[in-house]
Amino acid sequence: AQESRGLGDVYKRQYQRRVRGSPYILMADNSVDQSSNQLLPLELVDKCIGSRLWIIMKGDKELVGTLLGFDDYVNMVLEDVIEFETAPDGTITPRKLDQILLNGSNVCLLVPGGEGPIDNLEKKK
Repeated sequence: AQESRGLGDVYKRQYQRRVRGSPYILMADNSVDQSSNQLLPLELVDKCIGSRLWIIMKGDKELVGTLLGFDDYVNMVLEDVIEFETAPDGTITPRKLDQILLNGSNVCLLVPGGEGPIDNLEKKK
């Protein structure tokens, strides 16, 4: 069984292309980033382990839960989850779940520390 793990240097190398052995990172637009403090996407997700996440999915579902672990495809294990489903009439129905494995291919947006759609609607009033 594979343990939940952080990114570390192994994953960091996977998402960086080096420019002729230099410490600079070649970006997708062929520009060169000289910043050694660049935070890569999976590093941000790694920093969220143990924290609450607001996850907006494809379709009409949103989730808020505590991130326990993830893999390279951003499949996530979450606990203390609240699933929010939005009906065609705009009503939001919450459902509590103890623990889930979420397929990363259906994730549109991750909001670290997010509270979910109901709390945000209440704050706007």
